[in-house]
Amino acid sequence: MRFSVLASSSVAAIVGFGGTLALIIAAATVLGASQTQTASWVTAVCLAIAAASAYLSIRYKMPIIAAWSTPGLALIGASSGFTINEAVGAFIVTAIAIILTGLIKPLSRLVSSIPTSVASGMLAGVLVGFVLNAAKAAQIDPMMVLPLAALFFIIRLFNPSLAVIAVLIGGVIFALVTGRSPSLPAPEISTLEFITPSFHFSAMVGLALPLYLVTMASQNLPGFAVLRAFGYEPPTGPALQVTGLVSLVSAFFGAATSNLAAISAALCTSPDAHPDHAKRWLTGPVYAVIYVIFALFGASLVAIFAVLPPVLIALIAGLALSGPFINAMTLALSKEKERLSAVVTFAVTASGISFLSIGSAFWALAAGLLVVALDYAQGKLSRKTG
Repeated sequence: MRFSVLASSSVAAIVGFGGTLALIIAAATVLGASQTQTASWVTAVCLAIAAASAYLSIRYKMPIIAAWSTPGLALIGASSGFTINEAVGAFIVTAIAIILTGLIKPLSRLVSSIPTSVASGMLAGVLVGFVLNAAKAAQIDPMMVLPLAALFFIIRLFNPSLAVIAVLIGGVIFALVTGRSPSLPAPEISTLEFITPSFHFSAMVGLALPLYLVTMASQNLPGFAVLRAFGYEPPTGPALQVTGLVSLVSAFFGAATSNLAAISAALCTSPDAHPDHAKRWLTGPVYAVIYVIFALFGASLVAIFAVLPPVLIALIAGLALSGPFINAMTLALSKEKERLSAVVTFAVTASGISFLSIGSAFWALAAGLLVVALDYAQGKLSRKTG
């Protein structure tokens, strides 16, 4: 054990948790979850992340780091018309689908075959609303938003991973000093609350399916890629089975899907974590312990966010998702032949339309794949006639 292991694990956990906790609050608010249900969500997902990270890292002696799905939370936060009970039902189905993906290789290959342009276009369409809301926040409370936005852009010049954390800390202090928020609530230990799932067709198609695809395409597949980039050969099937299993258990307590980390995983897999390639797996158990601590105080953290100005939550969420949005747009438009399908998918998703009680993410996926199929058919016809 080296100090670098502790440092890398701590930074990865703090950035992953603090930088996107606002997204859980936003998603829970959209679903109509109570404060205790939101606290249960945070507690359960932290325990799921800790369990998956510790088990996979120790079992396979490599730094396999779990996290919650940032794009998935954005997808939930951009949805409409679903209750927390329907969402729990969708989380359960999503977890089962991830487990089956780990067990059935053809299913994994099928998900991997979805064009990057379509998957990234759907993700960008989900994220753009949060980015725009961060910009709109400047008009609502410029005295608060503009200095914090400036702080974000200055900090990211030196340490991009800590820029959102700086805004969060600075925003809390500013809100308390200026009276925009009352005093912070007293600390309390978290508890879990069982939430009865409700399985509705519209939630399965409009929430579970897009959540599964976004989690696989934007989290799990990049997570495997990060491990391979640093010289590891991850156990693809078992990793999906374990993250799916912990997601299944935590779903009954309100938690959305857990998955492999990508950005925070890079902090734990690089030589900065440990010069010995064979000992970087130690970051996994340390990372897990930190998430257990987060789980214990999840209720207090949710209570703090509950007293913060909504404009600050919107700003933090938008800034946290600006990087993923840029990456999604870059991937969506990277191939010239697939740009039309990417734009169609992005536009339908961003429109927020709902048809037959099914949200825009599903229709965007269908529209994007249809354009891809038409382009493929046209190309095949052109080759025959040529």
